[in-house]
Amino acid sequence: MADFRGTSADALAALTVELRAVAESDLARVGSDLFAVAGILRGEPALRRVVTDVSVPAEAKRGLLRQILGGKASEAAVSLVDAAVGHRWTVSRDLADAIERLGEIAVVRSAGDAGPRLENELFEFGQVVKGEPSLRDALSDPARSVADKARLVDSLLAGKALPATVALVHQALAGTYRTVAVALATYEHVAADVNGERVATVTVAKPLADGDRARLVDVLSRQYGRPVHLNVVVDRSVVGGVLVEIGDDVIDGTVAGRLDTARRRLAG
Repeated sequence: MADFRGTSADALAALTVELRAVAESDLARVGSDLFAVAGILRGEPALRRVVTDVSVPAEAKRGLLRQILGGKASEAAVSLVDAAVGHRWTVSRDLADAIERLGEIAVVRSAGDAGPRLENELFEFGQVVKGEPSLRDALSDPARSVADKARLVDSLLAGKALPATVALVHQALAGTYRTVAVALATYEHVAADVNGERVATVTVAKPLADGDRARLVDVLSRQYGRPVHLNVVVDRSVVGGVLVEIGDDVIDGTVAGRLDTARRRLAG
């Protein structure tokens, strides 16, 4: 997925505002449809070039896409795609990436008040993927079909996770991101942004007590000026203390970190 810059960033911001008008009951379908449209645009470079060509009238672009999508996508999704092709894009691939990002936001919003649970499930499944080489290999194996991988995901998550979580994990199999784990981490950050939060990952030697967790959330929320969703990773190798990663910031207050710093200083 691209980092959106310039006119593409402006276009995505405008489209995100338009997405807010979609009824909550329609969001899961809209997200699925937008993922499908993004896949079509990536698979058809000639079509992508036409619908991002500034010399082609917007109405002609919309008419072409409506011919392709007619009866296959919800009217809300088609309306968003109509709006998308009316914008200018820094590079042509940004259109497909932006439509996929809108799909991610739609699926996140479909979870409604279960947003925090969605963030937790995305993080937890990402940790499972990272920690289980056999699962990671199965989900990244180019010899296995996406449908086969989706069945494996369903066997692990069906009936145990939110529909929004399952939908996003399925989309992670599309290969848009470098790995499934990267996709899941991105979705978690998208979910946090939709919920007005930042994501902090905290590594500790043993699970945090509820009181310690609440205090840490409060301190980080005040420091960063918005609510913080806390992920906790237990790693015995840190010995003690806390390692906090939030955005590009890393706060290493672990015993292992202090010992490593001391060793580097002694080494000159």
